[in-house]
Amino acid sequence: MALSVTVRDVAHAYGSTPVLHDLSFALAPGEIGCLLGPSGCGKSTLLRCVAGFEPVRAGTIALSDTVVSTPAMLVPPERRSIGMVFQDFALFPHLTVAGNVAFGLSSQTAAARSARVREMLDLVGMQAQSTRYPHELSGGQQQRVALARALAPAPGLMLLDEPFSSLDVDLRERLSLEVRAILQTTGTTALLVTHDQREAFAFADVIGVMREGAIEQWAAPYDLYHEPHTRFVADFVGEGVFVRGVGSGRDTVETELGVLPTAQSIDAGTRVDVLLRPDDIVHDDHAGQRARIVSKSFRGAEFMYALCLPSGARVLSLVPSHHDHAIGEMIGIRLEVEHVVAFPAT
Repeated sequence: MALSVTVRDVAHAYGSTPVLHDLSFALAPGEIGCLLGPSGCGKSTLLRCVAGFEPVRAGTIALSDTVVSTPAMLVPPERRSIGMVFQDFALFPHLTVAGNVAFGLSSQTAAARSARVREMLDLVGMQAQSTRYPHELSGGQQQRVALARALAPAPGLMLLDEPFSSLDVDLRERLSLEVRAILQTTGTTALLVTHDQREAFAFADVIGVMREGAIEQWAAPYDLYHEPHTRFVADFVGEGVFVRGVGSGRDTVETELGVLPTAQSIDAGTRVDVLLRPDDIVHDDHAGQRARIVSKSFRGAEFMYALCLPSGARVLSLVPSHHDHAIGEMIGIRLEVEHVVAFPAT
């Protein structure tokens, strides 16, 4: 049965060094969450606290209706109904694929164990490799076996610590989508740790962006991208730049590129920095606003242009690749912003 996860006001430290500060979040049964942030922000430590490998200094962690961590009590990992998948796969080299998947099923009868192994290998598409050993498999195949082994005991919660980071980019994206589909098929609650925002966006229903041991925002990927609550989240999630704006006092903010409506209350004359994403800047040959191309990056279907405005400010624009302009060329642009996000000017 899928577990819910409730982390409330959790703190953790290594000796006298604080690592986590007053962290809170929740996952519903069957929901897929992600802890996203730069190296050293505490996301793997938080995952280890949820797993029961680390105690908490303050706060509580509950799995469904059962409190499993407090400063005075720690339920061990083997009693938490969790499965774990790690970056290094951690397969047993002396066991076959089938043997690895069967490892956590020792309490079952031989017939039940064999049936469960077949079911899991079919689920991850590895039945044909059941008699092979880990060293005979590719990295992607090893990761599938690690997932099958973790799912075999039917855990209520799956924890994944940077499980795709050692794979090449194309395989990482494809496998993360496959693992998400498998978790949805089994209805398993899951929590992923990663520093890769593309992986997080593709994998998770909800994401917690972490910075220096705290969660800056816990939200759906769409909301993180379009409605970041802090400047750090706006900077870390997606690509974009800040341009200077001035509040007009009429629910609008004036920028070099035009006047934008805003749901934020900005006093007239207040200087702000307005977040503009590459998809907010539309290339339009008939637009009156012009900008000079200072660099470009070919991405197949699109170019990412870095543009210099007359003031010297720079913005990014994502443009279909049949618009192949030269560096130094002036092109027409216009704003097409649906979510205006502004922060106090720095």
